[in-house]
Amino acid sequence: MAAIGTSSAPVAPQDALARARERAAFIPDLLVEARRIAAAVLSGWHGRRRRGIGEDFWQYRPYTPGETMARIDWRRSARDDHVYVRDNEWQSAHTVWLWADPSPSMLFQSQGANVSKESRGIVLALALAELLARSGERIGWLGLSEPVATRNAAERLASRMLMAPLPERPDFKLVSGRCDVVLISDFLDDVETLQEMWRPLAKRGARGHLIEISDPAEENFPYGGRTRFIDPETGERLTAGRAEDAADAYRDIYQARRDEISRDARRLGWSYTLNHTDQLASEALVHVHQAMTTAHGSGQ
Repeated sequence: MAAIGTSSAPVAPQDALARARERAAFIPDLLVEARRIAAAVLSGWHGRRRRGIGEDFWQYRPYTPGETMARIDWRRSARDDHVYVRDNEWQSAHTVWLWADPSPSMLFQSQGANVSKESRGIVLALALAELLARSGERIGWLGLSEPVATRNAAERLASRMLMAPLPERPDFKLVSGRCDVVLISDFLDDVETLQEMWRPLAKRGARGHLIEISDPAEENFPYGGRTRFIDPETGERLTAGRAEDAADAYRDIYQARRDEISRDARRLGWSYTLNHTDQLASEALVHVHQAMTTAHGSGQ
């Protein structure tokens, strides 16, 4: 998305096809990384599990008077003096739409970052697909693939990325109410433009989850002296004689944009997650999972 700040690294605009080919070369490695991260958090990831109709065991719980006796697990109850009911896991398939921003501003990676914003966004999306597919969810990528319920959802998405360029903007025409939409971006467009994009989704009843990817240099503005800044979207150049003089004003504008986005998410009943590229991707996965679990568990 278009940058409101600027990058100190001269990232010139690239041909869309060339960028797609360059990205495709890294997709297999990003899929491996996504699976590694998913495996790392899997021990604390219980899926969006709820008691209900299904075949997989979820938990034992004490029998409540009035329940049908057919649900009593007599073998478990025989172990002590209590009567237990066997609950199975709710297996109603749910649709989750993913989208990670592929625009030029996401290519930025400062010296203090472990990966580019684009790489982190794709890894997060594939890791989410890997984890949610284990819960039987239908996973789709906005503008790239229709939702499918399959255990290899992440691999299928990665294969689609190898064959087709990622959509620059999320396509919401197939999104219906009562589904989850995960948007991963640096969200550097004007806030009004972003709100015009996602507020119609809320009116349809979709639950949104915004994951902002931030490079530490974008947030901290560690530049000083004569510095040339280049907008990665337009190629526009700006030379500052004393970059440090603009640091405070820049940080205020940058943080005000973030605050407005997070406030708008709360107003819509959506979740907002911040992930820095010099920190673990798993932290964002856990936060988004908790947001999804809370929304579904409360019936929101």
